Amino acid sequence: MQDSRYRWVIVAAGGLMGCVAIGAMFSLPVFLRSIARDTGWSMTGISAAMTLAFIAMAFGSMAWGSLSDRIGTRAVVMTGAVLLPASVALASRAPSLPVFQLVFGLAVGGSTAAVFAPMMACVTGWFDTHRSLAVSLVSAGMGMAPMTMSPLAAWLVSAHGWRSSMLVIAALAAVVMVPASLLVRRAPALEGAQAMPAPAGRPAAMSIGDALRSPQFIILLLTNFFCCATHSGPIFHTVSYAVTCGIPLIAAVSIYSVEGLAGMGGRIVFGFLGDRVGAKRMLVAGLLTQAFGALGYYFVNTLDGFYAVATLFGFIYAGVMPLYSVLARENFPLRMIGTVIGGCAMAGSLGMATGPVAGGLIVDTFGSYGGLYIGSSAIGLGAFLIATMFRPFPKERTEVAVA
Repeated sequence: MQDSRYRWVIVAAGGLMGCVAIGAMFSLPVFLRSIARDTGWSMTGISAAMTLAFIAMAFGSMAWGSLSDRIGTRAVVMTGAVLLPASVALASRAPSLPVFQLVFGLAVGGSTAAVFAPMMACVTGWFDTHRSLAVSLVSAGMGMAPMTMSPLAAWLVSAHGWRSSMLVIAALAAVVMVPASLLVRRAPALEGAQAMPAPAGRPAAMSIGDALRSPQFIILLLTNFFCCATHSGPIFHTVSYAVTCGIPLIAAVSIYSVEGLAGMGGRIVFGFLGDRVGAKRMLVAGLLTQAFGALGYYFVNTLDGFYAVATLFGFIYAGVMPLYSVLARENFPLRMIGTVIGGCAMAGSLGMATGPVAGGLIVDTFGSYGGLYIGSSAIGLGAFLIATMFRPFPKERTEVAVA
């Protein structure tokens, strides 16, 4: 497996599908003001659709991840590749806010989950070496969305309105994701393997119940929840916040792109360092830095200032995210890794769900985003403290692998 060249094809397919899927879902922040202006729907109501999407992505991640353990990754991601474009297209035709919230929130969020957790789990199974780098590269592909899909969405909505723009995004998603899903294959380690020594730290004969009740799994869930709660508000609302500071929409979207570009570097750097100094060490250091990065937005109101904070914040939050999958693979059996990573993604998505609606309520109530950034920083410190409690399983234990 270590010499297989095809494992890098899996990485490329995962990154490409992730870029389009995440880009389609995160087109909503770009369309936010256009939707509100054209329909009269409230900012809080539209933002709630994103919150619902994260909730659907949360529970969908656990379900799709578990299903990928049973029937394989390809069938799951192919289903997502079909459902996601259809859901975005239906959302573009929504006649009312409740319909938009349900379609975009439940359908788009749920179908996006069919790509993220299963592909992360699949990639961890293909790599015994360079695992942190491989997972980070898949995540880096997903991180391309702010530099590709977001500018495209901004250009489309400026010229054609949000409904037509969402239809174009849906068509693009179908054209790219369906062929890419056909490239996905099950990890060779799961094909006919009956027994093998466990990598260091893997407990013997662990059941799914044992895994889900373990302190290691619970700490990973809590850390991921608070980590994502830290950056969800700044990610979703900074474009709108910049517009309120007098920055034009196209320029404001470029802040998101700078954040994404920095995140590309962060994923790769954290991937390299995770392989060398350990995933946990990099995660703890990154979470502490992320807490201060979130607070940085509170002090800026010019384009240059936003660029500076976005560079640091994007580099850190994007860098730490792949490390959860690496820690999961280092501590749990491959035969259940889709379930474990799906559970971690569920916690992260629930954390992400807090930011959009909280920011919408803050701006609707107080006319300011300041409280959002202060609160995000405090939550980030909580994530850091929880991560320091993670302890790997004892190294002397082994497992029996089941194909």
